[in-house]
Amino acid sequence: MKTFGLLGETLSHSFSPQIHACLGSYDYRLFEVRPGDVHAFMMRRDFDGINVTIPYKKTVIPYCDTLSEMARHIGSVNTILRRKDGSLHGYNTDADGFDTLLRKIGYDPAGKKALILGSGGSSATVKAALEDKDCGEVVVISRIGENNYQNLHLHKDAALIVNTTPVGMYPNNGASPVSLDNFPACKAVIDIIYNPAKTRLLLDAEERGIRHIGGLPMLVSQAKRASELFQNKPISDALVDEITDKITKQTRNILLIGMPSSGKTTIGIRLAEMLDREFLDTDAMIEQKTGRSIPDIIKTDGEEAFRRLESETLSEVGKLSGKVIATGGGIVTIPENLPLIRQNSVCVFLNRDVGKLKSDGRPLSQKYGVEALFQARLPLYRAWCEHEIDSNQSIGRTVNAVKEALKL
Repeated sequence: MKTFGLLGETLSHSFSPQIHACLGSYDYRLFEVRPGDVHAFMMRRDFDGINVTIPYKKTVIPYCDTLSEMARHIGSVNTILRRKDGSLHGYNTDADGFDTLLRKIGYDPAGKKALILGSGGSSATVKAALEDKDCGEVVVISRIGENNYQNLHLHKDAALIVNTTPVGMYPNNGASPVSLDNFPACKAVIDIIYNPAKTRLLLDAEERGIRHIGGLPMLVSQAKRASELFQNKPISDALVDEITDKITKQTRNILLIGMPSSGKTTIGIRLAEMLDREFLDTDAMIEQKTGRSIPDIIKTDGEEAFRRLESETLSEVGKLSGKVIATGGGIVTIPENLPLIRQNSVCVFLNRDVGKLKSDGRPLSQKYGVEALFQARLPLYRAWCEHEIDSNQSIGRTVNAVKEALKL
């Protein structure tokens, strides 16, 4: 069987194997190679075809015997095919993928000023794609170039911002290469990172009502074109949307919020079993980490100390993919927790009638009263969630209601 795969430095975050599994029945591996070992890897040529990701899209060019016109024009290679004579031919399929992002957010860059963050291989692809669409001015921001992060004020009139750097990529979630406060004219933001689904930059754009999109459709689109080269046969464009939707559903966490005793743990465990996913409970994780019970932490250290532990735990689990996560009832009382949830999770509110909620073993419910807590938190639950599910029904019906809402 022929061997294909992805070459990169850090690949634990990659969705490429799942995507290529949907595109064809061929062996697809992850080739995680350190910079000092790239030469030996490329000289061995122990592959029939590879995709190339950060930071090697320019590094691999000297090892290619020939380049496609697009790869030569851009100066970046993200797909390499080994021919029957053993020679390597380099392609760039990222341009197709970036066009997909522009179409999906309905943004026409013609005549507009665009700011590209980063100067690597992906940056060159984006620059060429924008120029082909008659973008008014394309400015590349690098760390030490003429246009850099110290003189961003010169480009506050940028209408489009595209991030091609790894800043904010898993596992370093939460970082952003720039602040959108500095770009009052910005109308669209594209981040080619696909894990997390929403980087800090995209969440900031969402908060400001700026149209935005992450890199998953680009990843799928370029993979489709690469797969056509691997298999030497055409693949329907319709498959791009199908795979994007499938990967999104597979990789997004299902995160449950709601009052204490609303069924988050019970429903979460059953849901995880049905979907063959790992179940995580933030309260249980805190107890395991500290060796203490939640009531003891709140009673001894205070609610504020517990909330800090809760946010730290949410920061850990929120960056993961494909989990079912149950959270504490007061997770919504800390505004900083919202981006931790939205980066990689679909948020589901389990709403149970207040008369059915219990206060036994729950110090905050006993202190403030269940009714008062419910009324104070209800607007937050509804503002934070994407789906509200009635959890007054049986466990089975509630689980099915969640699955139907998420179209799983």
